[in-house]
Amino acid sequence: MRNLNVLVVEGNLEKENQNFKNSGIQTHAESLKESLSYYTKNLNIDVFNPCAEKSFDKILPNIQKYDGLIWGGSSLNIYNDCIEIRRQISFMKECFKNIKKILAICWGMQVAVTAAGGKVKKSSNGAHIGIANDIEINENGMGHPLYKSKNKKFNSPAFNFDEVDILPEGAIHLASNKINKVQSIHFKQGVSDVWGLQYHPEITYHKMITLIKFRKEKLIQDRKCFKNEEEIQKHIRFIEDEIKKSKKDSRMLELKNWLDYLKVA
Repeated sequence: MRNLNVLVVEGNLEKENQNFKNSGIQTHAESLKESLSYYTKNLNIDVFNPCAEKSFDKILPNIQKYDGLIWGGSSLNIYNDCIEIRRQISFMKECFKNIKKILAICWGMQVAVTAAGGKVKKSSNGAHIGIANDIEINENGMGHPLYKSKNKKFNSPAFNFDEVDILPEGAIHLASNKINKVQSIHFKQGVSDVWGLQYHPEITYHKMITLIKFRKEKLIQDRKCFKNEEEIQKHIRFIEDEIKKSKKDSRMLELKNWLDYLKVA
């Protein structure tokens, strides 16, 4: 069987990625590539960052070569209108015309939902800081290939302050938890079959702890998620307890299931 061509879209601004690198943190695209390599080496992976490109002319002529697209996380908020966000929404619309299978993760799902006519807003019930607890798959999700062999209720790495408020037309809701009613969806747009996740099966809890430490001042002063560093340390200990219980194959099962789906003609 030939190697499959996969496009990974980096959602962060170049400045944020440089901040990551300066702090010894993988970019989200690097995390994705590492997680994909756990399951298969038979992928030709290209990485594209719409924020860094003023024109899509280099990629659009060959975009139909990709068997699938994975669009990952970002520190951006979709409702903070700026040229970089508009560029990402515009590129997602181009992907809808050309790429049949899309896995949209966290920010990626929010971009996909917006590009397809849905709406994203600041979460009404708080944020996920490194972990999402008690995600529960509904009846639609239990019969969906995204959740093949997945426990009906589970925890997952997650880091988000926003939520899908209005689904695109025809979208199927698959899972929820107490923070985000919409934890996963499936919808069709253009030629694309889109599987969307609000959480991060491709990112480790260890990286999430590193991100919490990296963002601690903003989490206390700007986001008001914690009162002080003591509260942050308590939360980190909670995630460290989850690491002891978590199994890698269970945590990343959605990624494996999408790769299995990608192999189907």
